[in-house]
Amino acid sequence: MKKVEVEVSDIALSGSSSGAYAMVLSEVEGNRKLPIVIGGSEAQAIAIEIEKMKASRPLTHDLFKSAFGSFGIRVLEVIIYNMVEGVFFAKMHCVSEEKTEEIDCRPSDAVAIAYRFGCPIYCAESVMQMAGIGPEEMERVEQAEAAAEAAEESTVKERSIGELQKELAQAIAREDYELASSLRDEIEAREKSNS
Repeated sequence: MKKVEVEVSDIALSGSSSGAYAMVLSEVEGNRKLPIVIGGSEAQAIAIEIEKMKASRPLTHDLFKSAFGSFGIRVLEVIIYNMVEGVFFAKMHCVSEEKTEEIDCRPSDAVAIAYRFGCPIYCAESVMQMAGIGPEEMERVEQAEAAAEAAEESTVKERSIGELQKELAQAIAREDYELASSLRDEIEAREKSNS
């Protein structure tokens, strides 16, 4: 199976369904992108690891890493290997002293585990050809997302730093780390400009 290495280039709210996120995987050596709709908790788990934030308690993927490490299991790579009727299939290639195994999983879990283990993420070329988006189509999607983000940003900019800090505390308490990260960035930017 021919495969291409990918990495997460974006995680954003999906306009298609409530509470869902679009995880965008980009070719490491290329310009195609693969959007996959994932759940909110999976999006948070990936974003937390990418942003190097620490949850108050270990998340499920942190538990997997600890358990695998305790038993000498390493994850060598993850691969999104198939897509059937819009559903993506992935697997983790794991190795221990005794044996090597391929473990079936969802792409969102595979990506969250890959970032925790520091292993490569691959996509089968056939999947990228079926569901990948080229640069022209991605530009149209990004322009639409930018317009929506600009509208949301204008409402954030209208709030005071105190209001943003209160919202940040609430986001952390709810474990909404993606929102917490963007609020933190806005607060830091304002504090720097006020200095």
